[in-house]
Amino acid sequence: MCRGLDSLPITCLERAKELKALFGSLLQKSDHNIAKKNDKLKFSVNEPLKWKESFEKLLSSQNGLCLFRAFLVSEFSEENIAFYLACEDYRTTKPSKLAAKAKKIYDEFIGSDAPREVNLDHVTKAITKENVEQPTQSCFDLAQAKIYTLMEKDCYPRFLKSSMYLELTRKTKRG
Repeated sequence: MCRGLDSLPITCLERAKELKALFGSLLQKSDHNIAKKNDKLKFSVNEPLKWKESFEKLLSSQNGLCLFRAFLVSEFSEENIAFYLACEDYRTTKPSKLAAKAKKIYDEFIGSDAPREVNLDHVTKAITKENVEQPTQSCFDLAQAKIYTLMEKDCYPRFLKSSMYLELTRKTKRG
């Protein structure tokens, strides 16, 4: 079931609103290195153009990640980036907490009744289920790689063709 914008972290929603306001002001500004003066948001108008270079560049940008996540919410596929980020976080988990965290991730994203189930083939699900029974920091690597590839090959190109991204890059090119 889609939880819509309510499923986004409040900081991501706030950042998206700030970005929208900042992008709206780009037409009136001629400075190509606009940065908001507060510490919450530093943004170069050339940043969105870098996102088109690679999916990795999009994900490595806090602003890009927030906008991509908002895009996925609008596409009803936010669970993909949520799973990917949960796996990134899982890798840094202390060994004593691996089992509990692995179960939580599996139950939320992979299990048969997972509320935010990601699209994985049955072989990957089976391998991941086995891995979770003896959790290591790499037990989600295969599943995460599949979801990364899905986003890179499917969601990312749609993001780059979205009206939101195209409008944003038109504004940055005009300066």
